[in-house]
Amino acid sequence: MSLPRRPALSVLAGALAAAALTLCPQPAASAAGPRVDLRVLVVTDGSGSVSAVADRLTTEGVPHTTVDLRDSGRPVIDEAFLSDTVDGAPRAKYQAVVLPNAAPFSDAAEMTVLADYEKRFGIRQLDSYVYPSATVGMNAPGYAGTLDGTTAEVTGAGRGDAFRYLRGPVRFDDNATDVGESYGFLATPLPDDPATGASFQTFLTGTVQGRTGALGGVYTHDGRSELVLTFSANSDQWQFRTIGHGIVTWLTKGVHLGYSRNYFGVHVDDVFLPDARWSTEDDCTPHEDCEGPTFTEEIRMKPEDVAFADQWQTRRGFALDLAFNGDGSDDEIREKGGDPLADAFVAARGRFRWLNHTFGHTYLGCRQDLRFRPWTCLKDPETGETLYVGADDIEQEVTRNIDWATARGIALDTRELVTGEHSGLRILPQQPDDNPNLGPALAAAGVEWTAGDASRESGQRELGGVRTVPRHPLSVFFNVATEAEEVDEYNYLYTRRADGGSGLCEDHPDTATCIAPLDPATGFTSHIVPTDARITLSHVLDNDPRPHYAHQSNLTEGRILYTLLDRVLADYRAVFADDTPVTNVPMAAAGAELRRQDAWRAALRGGGVTAYLQDGKVTIKAPGGLDVPVTMPEGTREGGEPFGRAYAGERSDHRAGDVTLTPPGA
Repeated sequence: MSLPRRPALSVLAGALAAAALTLCPQPAASAAGPRVDLRVLVVTDGSGSVSAVADRLTTEGVPHTTVDLRDSGRPVIDEAFLSDTVDGAPRAKYQAVVLPNAAPFSDAAEMTVLADYEKRFGIRQLDSYVYPSATVGMNAPGYAGTLDGTTAEVTGAGRGDAFRYLRGPVRFDDNATDVGESYGFLATPLPDDPATGASFQTFLTGTVQGRTGALGGVYTHDGRSELVLTFSANSDQWQFRTIGHGIVTWLTKGVHLGYSRNYFGVHVDDVFLPDARWSTEDDCTPHEDCEGPTFTEEIRMKPEDVAFADQWQTRRGFALDLAFNGDGSDDEIREKGGDPLADAFVAARGRFRWLNHTFGHTYLGCRQDLRFRPWTCLKDPETGETLYVGADDIEQEVTRNIDWATARGIALDTRELVTGEHSGLRILPQQPDDNPNLGPALAAAGVEWTAGDASRESGQRELGGVRTVPRHPLSVFFNVATEAEEVDEYNYLYTRRADGGSGLCEDHPDTATCIAPLDPATGFTSHIVPTDARITLSHVLDNDPRPHYAHQSNLTEGRILYTLLDRVLADYRAVFADDTPVTNVPMAAAGAELRRQDAWRAALRGGGVTAYLQDGKVTIKAPGGLDVPVTMPEGTREGGEPFGRAYAGERSDHRAGDVTLTPPGA
């Protein structure tokens, strides 16, 4: 059993006063109190559990310094390394400490100095992976072994503290039944000791083979607080992605530089266009890669799909971004005398977000020579230089689509663009360079953000005054409309030649894994959906603003995109509380956040930002023009007004220049 939590352990707004008092004892009227810099010390031995925490700090933009115990030239953890004096006041250089375990140093003197430092300044410590023992306030383990597939629970104490953003269970991955993925220990806490004040507050519990015990909790002793974890982890695992933010919050008492959101946006390309259909007989796509004459009926949405999409958005509380090509509708009218699909969309135009996908989906890179498969870039016969689509043609593709939308009352942000096939940007091996006409033409058309393919280039980059917004492809293919078609193509791409597949997974084991052929009737829901949902959620929980994308072909006939999106949203909402929703922003906002993240990473590398807690105030000093990400407890004030925006039970935002914030209770 354990005693009720002492207020100094809570990062809730009402209890931060106690934490602030620990950090900054009341000074004399004319003297400044102790100063605690907003930076985390990470001491690593190279283990995955420490790397997972360091990765999470990087993901959220939390400044941290790493000391590698394997490095013979590393600094010694002594008093001078940990603290000094600034303007006459004692300074703690680190607000929190991450260790591989409770005592990782070969020289016990370093641990002694560190413990004294933590006690003096009220600094919290994380023991990333420990064997349960009295040293960390626990009994010997009642279970030791793999935790794959275990469903752990965050306790009421955990939800009342740093893990308040969680609603449901913490599921341990079990992605490969023949491979152990997580190892750990279940143990019970030692009884609280009123005489010494030692206590253990369990935050995470699990049950394996009928044995229940703690997997994580806070051990308070000797004037110090340690968050103890008894399982191994890496940053790619669902269980760590789920609790990672809470670890950061607990360590920093909710006061830190950095900003985190669980972003999820979905672009639907080719709206109004028909998409070619995969041939299940010839294992190819007509007009794409079929060698001989192959015919399949093209896939194009129908009017009833518009109503379904509208209703789905309302039911799920989630907006789709429709990337449209006006010429697809004009072609339909020229061929059939009318376009009921466009009529339905125009009637519901205000209930969707719209993206310019160019007028005719024209390829905007080099001029293609389609006599070859794969295609090549045409060359000037005299100079041998690559021939590119001209600036005027590019600008016209952009502006004609805007004009088409304007004429029909469709509102869109004209700064955003998705070129057909992300064309104009470099693509290997055929076009190793960007079309030099792309950047100037897009800027002339008023474009500021153009989509890229994150599977080719994950980082944002600049083309003149235009920035890319990389997008993650979903695993529902552009050329399928039913589950059977999706499974057939998936089997072709990811199975061995002996199993009837393409063998690409055999030829390129570094980028693809061969699987056993999926059942055409069940493979979509039993394998493809859970696999892609897991991959998608890894992006969502990685503070990654990059949107995902699929195609209009996936919203008709079998409407298979909804099956995947329903799984992603259901899995997310089963775990995360209502105050931690997926952040679904337009493309321009996603691009702006990527730019801010890049600028902040550069600032952390270059230095020049000072942030500290002193006398109940957080002071931030930064170069002009830099947006500094800041996260604070609920109740924080800025000049008498509430600071930032609420998310995950905290307040967070970006601020430029010099800022002073007042946490609650200060």
